[in-house]
Amino acid sequence: MLVPMTLHRIIISEILEQQTIDLVEKDGDRKLRIFIGIFEATSIERRVRKAPRPRPLTHDLLVNMVQSLGGELDSILIDSLENRTYFAKIRVRIGGSTVDVDARPSDAIAVAVTCQPTLPIWVEESLIEDSLDEEEDTEGSDDD
Repeated sequence: MLVPMTLHRIIISEILEQQTIDLVEKDGDRKLRIFIGIFEATSIERRVRKAPRPRPLTHDLLVNMVQSLGGELDSILIDSLENRTYFAKIRVRIGGSTVDVDARPSDAIAVAVTCQPTLPIWVEESLIEDSLDEEEDTEGSDDD
């Protein structure tokens, strides 16, 4: 089952390698935390802030290309986890059918927030459940 999510928070740290994106369930309180790189995090954060860009950046280029070729960006889907790495798809409608394009979640989210209106973000429910289980395991551990 797919769960609609929204971008809730971006945490950018200048001292850590990994940055954080928190997605929250649209009509609930479950969340999914994804760790990404600094460049991806700042790109997403700038789009959320609507910071001016004098020339198209990579995610702008991707959106412009799809639209120029007659496609319509539909949504993004975060649908699997392998070796602690999430996988996503950017869904594009073209010629009456939908094509799923493999993407990193950070790039898919950057595309989602580049579009106006922002594209829907869908997450496979099992990923949310797994992240909640992992969070409980972490909170319950005592490493002293």
